[in-house]
Amino acid sequence: MTFDSSVVLLSRLALVMLFLPFSALDKVLNFRAATGQARQAVASPALAGGMILLGLAVEVLTSLALVTGTADRLGALVLAGYCAVTAVLFKPFWSKPDFRLRGPSEGRDVFWDFLKNMALAGALASIALGPGTNGARGLLANPLSSTAPYATRGP
Repeated sequence: MTFDSSVVLLSRLALVMLFLPFSALDKVLNFRAATGQARQAVASPALAGGMILLGLAVEVLTSLALVTGTADRLGALVLAGYCAVTAVLFKPFWSKPDFRLRGPSEGRDVFWDFLKNMALAGALASIALGPGTNGARGLLANPLSSTAPYATRGP
């Protein structure tokens, strides 16, 4: 593996380590608590459990796609959507009554978490749709395409 490939691998590992292993493992080890959190968004315990299982599958499969470079564009786009949806469902800073810029504020703390999720979504979308990928049309034409992150490129 070349130096450049190693840097790409390390950067992709850093990008997904939040999801795999940490968030995925937390869902497995603390399934009941995760389901309780999901019930903030849906009333049905069965639907909440299904959301957690779907989230677990998304975190594992898309992380593996990004790290291996196999269908990494689709994996990045799905994970970007997952980050945006979880930001809206579980980081509703706009519903906190104490949002303020100075002093203690739960609303501001949730706002920062919301922004971090959205920043991850943007970074992941740039892998899926960014330069050299032929954008959304290229992904639609070949959804299992790869950015070939570890291919040796010329000078």
